[in-house]
Amino acid sequence: MRNYFRIAIYIIVLIGVSVTRADDKVSFFRAIAVDNVNAVSALMAAGMDPNTRSEQGQTALYMALREEAPRVTQALLANPALVVDATNAANETALMMACLRGNLEAAKALLVRGASLNREGWAPLHYAASGNHLAVATWLLEQGAALEAVSPNGTTPLMMASRYGSEEMAQLLLKKGANSKAVNDKQLNAAAFARLAGREELAKQLDAAAR
Repeated sequence: MRNYFRIAIYIIVLIGVSVTRADDKVSFFRAIAVDNVNAVSALMAAGMDPNTRSEQGQTALYMALREEAPRVTQALLANPALVVDATNAANETALMMACLRGNLEAAKALLVRGASLNREGWAPLHYAASGNHLAVATWLLEQGAALEAVSPNGTTPLMMASRYGSEEMAQLLLKKGANSKAVNDKQLNAAAFARLAGREELAKQLDAAAR
């Protein structure tokens, strides 16, 4: 009887610990979303892993960058246990989100910590090219980012810029030597991407560059 009692107590304690940890995880990601660095720092000091993923598979640092929470981002980057190239459920890294958000300061800090500038599939330059963050794209290229990086479906940064980024971004990549003749798996080149976005003038420039 005593053994059964001990086992019951042990199970209750385990359930209590599990619930507490689950609550801490919820609190952790809520704090990240609102840039509550004090709460995030306190939870990490109490043992919360900075590489913890949300229920949606987002890493803590990726979410901090996505939500534009600068103080939490800095606290996570300062944690020596942080795995800078940890990927989320979509195989995206923190550096990719920093580039998408145009956060050059965070991108530089990530590279110092050892983040991968070039990777198989979607790369940070694809994400920078999708916006109008010329300084970030220029910096990536200066650091050695592959200008002709190809996604799993053959899409290049120039193609992304031509449809989703700014025309200035597309022109910057062209100036740096991007290949406007390249095609993806659907045989679409950068000019075709521009036309899908209704950017006829840019498409003409890309057509001219491809001749």
